[in-house]
Amino acid sequence: MRLSHSASKNRAVGRVCGLLWLAGLVAAHAVVAADAVREFRAGAARGDITPDLGIMIVGGFSPFPAKHVHDPLFVRALVLDDGRQRLAFAICDNLGMPREVCDEARRLTAKATGLPASHVLVAGTHTHSAGSARPSLGPATDRPGGALVSSAELNGYQQLIARRVADTVQCAINNLAPARIGWGAGNLPGQVFNRRWFVASEANRRNPFGGVDQVRMNPPPAAPDLIKPAGVTDPEITFISVQSAEGRPIALLANYSLHYVGGVPANAISADYFGYFSSRIEELLGAEKQDPPFVGVLTNGTSGNINNIDFRTKRPARAPYEAMRAVANEVAAEVFRAAQDVKYHDAITLDARFEELPLASRRATSAMIAHAREVIAKPAGAPVWHPNERIYAERVLQIAELPANLTIPLQTFRLGDLGIAAIPCEVFAETGLELKATTPFAKSFTIEIANGYYGYLPTPEQHQLGGYETWLGTNRLEVEASTKIVVALQRMWAQMRAETP
Repeated sequence: MRLSHSASKNRAVGRVCGLLWLAGLVAAHAVVAADAVREFRAGAARGDITPDLGIMIVGGFSPFPAKHVHDPLFVRALVLDDGRQRLAFAICDNLGMPREVCDEARRLTAKATGLPASHVLVAGTHTHSAGSARPSLGPATDRPGGALVSSAELNGYQQLIARRVADTVQCAINNLAPARIGWGAGNLPGQVFNRRWFVASEANRRNPFGGVDQVRMNPPPAAPDLIKPAGVTDPEITFISVQSAEGRPIALLANYSLHYVGGVPANAISADYFGYFSSRIEELLGAEKQDPPFVGVLTNGTSGNINNIDFRTKRPARAPYEAMRAVANEVAAEVFRAAQDVKYHDAITLDARFEELPLASRRATSAMIAHAREVIAKPAGAPVWHPNERIYAERVLQIAELPANLTIPLQTFRLGDLGIAAIPCEVFAETGLELKATTPFAKSFTIEIANGYYGYLPTPEQHQLGGYETWLGTNRLEVEASTKIVVALQRMWAQMRAETP
């Protein structure tokens, strides 16, 4: 029987539909099969970034050249891969690296590994006994809050750090293996104290601009005019633990909001308590003799107004490195205790976001500029209002020449139901606690001094109190910067929460 034209057409359409249905079924099975073979993998590595002797050690108002290496400095890398996304942490033993160094490190890493630069987090630990990664632009740049402007080219040590970050992330990728991951938190309140205090005497509250603040950073311990701390602390230690599929420790990355510890002799290079933590957690986990080696990492949380000095009492004298070793041992012990209750996952969702946030920079008033010029013009030996007034006068005049607007890098990671934020500032504990309280994830923490360095980040309320962290030249961003940063990070976290399962 000869079919009509319309019948033939219908049969042809049916065959095409059948083929499309079959193709769709095959594709669906392929997706299921692909999901079935997806596996979580992790790898870790570390690379030496110890500088040559002679480099300037920053962290105080009187930098000095390095003459001894007590313990080496490292970049410690952790790479996570969920079968679809890959993230990398690269944490460097350094006071804080400028935007240009971090950008170059992320660029080289992306070029070498294929990882998107947005998925690479580069941060400093904030050890105050490391070689300077700041541009060599004169004396004012080698002090806390220095390097307000950038050089056209990276110097030799800056280039070394950038290359070593890329190399170490590549080595971590080379070490990728089937793994499982978990996270948890401990609590160590005895090592964190707010370093900003209300004090009675005016002499203890003077600022280098000819005025008087309401609070003093690091007042004399046990001074009779101490009233009360001017802010909060965050005693939580949040951590990520990564093991092989068989349970062998691969890496542990912790986060604690403690500025640094110190106690390093002059002219000596040291990773501070961050390095001691790495060694101690390795011992506690019994991971000293492994191939590939275990990597322990301690990142700096929101510690812009926090140190481990209880100003209500006088501290006993301690031998060099004794205090940092003791603090590291306590932090590692608490992490090890909490790690016994960690639930591990062999499959989680990874995601990352990276944004440039426009902000206004802090500007000097005409009165501040006039005062700075008066200070610079003072003859040697003239009476001073504040011991660091000349340093800040130089910064005020330098800032007057800088752009009024800038953008800063913000980054967020998602590890399953754990959120991580990265901010390029020394962040106050109040901001870190706000982010933890408003996270859309079950748990979150913030890594500070990440992907650049833009000085301290006080809250608007803390700005009103004054103090070292709010001074122009130590603080570089607009007064409302912390509020705007929190809003942006909350939005980035919410996007990840909504767009991934």
